[in-house]
Amino acid sequence: MTSSLFDSERLLFTPTTSDTNAIPLIFAFPNEYSVGITSLGYQVVWATLAMRNDVQVSRLFTDTHEQLPRKPEIVGFSISWELDYVNILNLLESLEIPIWAASRDDSHPIIFGGGPVLTANPEPFADFFDVILLGDGENLLGNLIEAYKEVRNSSRQTQLQRLAQVPGIYVPSLYEVEYHTRDGAIKSIQPICSEIPAVVQKQTYRGNTLSASTVVTEKAAWENIYMVEVVRSCPEMCRFCLASYLTLPFRTASLEGSLIPAIERGLQVTNRLGLLGASVTQHPEFEALLDYISQPKYDDVRLSIASVRTNTVTVQLAKTLAQRDTRSLTIAVESGSEKIRQIVNKKLHNDEIIQAAINAKAGGLTGLKLYGMAGIPGESAEDLEQTVAMMHSIKKAVPGLRLTFGCSTFVPKAHTPFQWLGVNRQAEKRLQFLQKQLKPKGIEFRPESYNWSIIQAMLSRGDRRLSQLLQLTRNFGDSLGSYKRAFKQLKGQIPDLDFYVHADWSTEEILPWSHLQGPLPQSTLLKHLADAKSYFDSCQKGTGEMREMGQWGDEKRISSHHPVVNAQ
Repeated sequence: MTSSLFDSERLLFTPTTSDTNAIPLIFAFPNEYSVGITSLGYQVVWATLAMRNDVQVSRLFTDTHEQLPRKPEIVGFSISWELDYVNILNLLESLEIPIWAASRDDSHPIIFGGGPVLTANPEPFADFFDVILLGDGENLLGNLIEAYKEVRNSSRQTQLQRLAQVPGIYVPSLYEVEYHTRDGAIKSIQPICSEIPAVVQKQTYRGNTLSASTVVTEKAAWENIYMVEVVRSCPEMCRFCLASYLTLPFRTASLEGSLIPAIERGLQVTNRLGLLGASVTQHPEFEALLDYISQPKYDDVRLSIASVRTNTVTVQLAKTLAQRDTRSLTIAVESGSEKIRQIVNKKLHNDEIIQAAINAKAGGLTGLKLYGMAGIPGESAEDLEQTVAMMHSIKKAVPGLRLTFGCSTFVPKAHTPFQWLGVNRQAEKRLQFLQKQLKPKGIEFRPESYNWSIIQAMLSRGDRRLSQLLQLTRNFGDSLGSYKRAFKQLKGQIPDLDFYVHADWSTEEILPWSHLQGPLPQSTLLKHLADAKSYFDSCQKGTGEMREMGQWGDEKRISSHHPVVNAQ
């Protein structure tokens, strides 16, 4: 079946004709087409495969697919959102492939996964995959295909052992995890034989040509958008931030060699341009890029820009965006408290935030969205009051500018200095406090679901034992209440929710991802953690001593909350 969804695609690359002996490969995105095709990572990997004549690639989404091979040899998934694991299992079953890697034999394809979710911590999902790609696809993808070709006609076990030799390719079944007790901490993680590397190193692409859209379509969640990756990683290194720590070092696309040619290519097929990156305005030639886009020939271009660093919001930037059909700007401030910003290493002052708001309005923007966080380690009630005071000051300084405060709960992430710290049990009450204080002042408050943050924390710090919990949860109906029910059923077989979510872990413990090496060694992360803790109030209670978590909701998850764009 070929879907009409594919008919509106305008390709910015030329697919090649596959050889007669090409590897039949399915490349899936575990969500609807409109979401998957808006993922820059998915687009780029698909185009890379489609330009190889030794591979015959077919795309698969939850609502549509291209004509699929009768006997695929490889099935790959690009994963941008943790809860899409449900769709991965559904898609595997629709292809009549066992969901457990251990149940597959020589007649089944090799199942691989990649993307930021799996690169950060693949362990909760490890038992569903044969192969996991850790890091940037630019190098990994070609190396995977070449290594597979060497063992294409061998047994599954031989294939997996060969693939495990490729830097950045992780084969979970070739590593054995031991626990002190069934529901206790990890005792050891070892390769099953000496030929398998003891540590898998995440792969980093170091070129200065970054990603750009390979397809533009009106059926994308962001209609007809052409995306260009301006920077990768972020030089700020906020201590909770996966987007910075996991993707180091900070890399910028060459203006003349990469950005301008890419933009010229894209604007031939659409007038909607998205500039992507964790810190776009910190590109060293950002002003020159802005001047280029400000040319009269691009007057009809609609420009979208990812979150920008607060002290780079100039009147000129706001003016360019306003002229290019952007009404508001997003900045991440984390907190109104100077102490909290020191804890997280956010180099920012309140007067810079107020100046950014003044500049945004002066340049013609009508709204400003600020991102913050509740429950940051070391946070006190006084810090929250300072956030409220900061928002009131901005409101006073720029009357008429529509202010939104988006706020999430702190969630510990692997490979960051805060990976050892648990979720604050009072975070939900803190979100409610902010809502109560900001709403009457005409400031729109948009909290992220606390319950979803709990699930996110469980998956971000989870180990392999969670795979059985995930399967149970799916069977129970895939709602927040299903997780609670699954934990109850597995009591005594796996640690409880508290262990994964709220506990502060000892820095001596073996972490679920200890055998997977990110950009920085553990000693550096520990140093950064110590720097953060030096700002904690001595009277501040640790998250482990705070009150029990509030009631679980039983809301169904909603696909429309999916973060549609992922620049990695």
